[in-house]
Amino acid sequence: MREKSQMQRDKERLDRQVQDLQRRVEEQRQETERLLARPCQPPSAALQDQRPASGANILSHLVSGNRGQSETGGVRDPAWQLGSPGYQELKAEVTEVPAPKQIQEGSQDSTGCGELVSVGEPVSHRKAESIAGKYGVWMQDPEAVAPYGPKMLWRINTVGTEVRELYGYEDMDQLSLGFPTKVLLLPEPVESTGATMYRGSLYYQRRRSRTLLRYDLNTESIAARRDLPHAGFHGQFPYSWGGYTDIDLAVDEQGLWAIYSTNKAKGAIVASQLDPNSLEVKRSWETNIRKNTVANAFMICGRLYTVGSYTSPNTTVNYMFDTTSGESKSIAVPLRNRYRYNSMVDYNPVQKKLFAWDNFHMVSYDVRLGKLEAN
Repeated sequence: MREKSQMQRDKERLDRQVQDLQRRVEEQRQETERLLARPCQPPSAALQDQRPASGANILSHLVSGNRGQSETGGVRDPAWQLGSPGYQELKAEVTEVPAPKQIQEGSQDSTGCGELVSVGEPVSHRKAESIAGKYGVWMQDPEAVAPYGPKMLWRINTVGTEVRELYGYEDMDQLSLGFPTKVLLLPEPVESTGATMYRGSLYYQRRRSRTLLRYDLNTESIAARRDLPHAGFHGQFPYSWGGYTDIDLAVDEQGLWAIYSTNKAKGAIVASQLDPNSLEVKRSWETNIRKNTVANAFMICGRLYTVGSYTSPNTTVNYMFDTTSGESKSIAVPLRNRYRYNSMVDYNPVQKKLFAWDNFHMVSYDVRLGKLEAN
């Protein structure tokens, strides 16, 4: 009984720490909005990137709870108890002055490919229930294979130090209701929000390493593993929001990609096309886009796109790098962060949608492809 009482006191203390941290994060967000609302100042008075207070580093391990049951007796997503989760969170705002563009319609090629010309309004599908789901990744296999169909959706909550649970939903309705039809325990922990799904496998980065893993959904086992050569990991070259987002895996019409950086590239984004079976690097491109100055990135038709801000409600897709020509350019495709903390953006080439995880919310955006012409 004494041990139980002590555990209860420890839990209450951790709850108070989390609540205090959440309050401070909210105060920082409000302060950022207030500063951004001020009139423009000369460059010498420009705001510097903000970093979290040292108190943000007190987060350590999640205190997990038992998996809950729905009112109808079905399995629901886990109701994690509030603990003190371990994650890296940076505060960085990107000042964007993108070049204006005009849209030329009807210029997609026979494969349906073209440059990104617009991103639709965000559509919300589900909200995570607890602090474990503030950041996460959700995805749909564009080339699904048996035993799972093309409507199957997958989700991972990524706040924590031992992230292993993969939840499967048979369609969007079941995801919205929170009823997983499959729950898999991954054999090795996941690092951050860079996972993706392709041809019946989950591709992800192993925690605290540059090791990439291919987890076969059919056999429920690791089918391939390989280190991504020279890639930074665990906070060396993350996106501007932090989150240990050093390696971001992506899928487009041309296959499987890794978006990352290396010491040789000095923090600039490197895009590598990977063999989906062996994870071997087939070819790499070094861009002139610094990874820690953009909030996220994704691939469409062999082109790398970056997002300017993860918190600004009205940001843009601000740069594009074309792996065919090896050239990059500024663009200005509006994108809304409805919930003001977008920690994951991925493209689905079959759905022609962006999937995103915005401050506990799983959202999607329709995209339109065409051709961009400079004024």
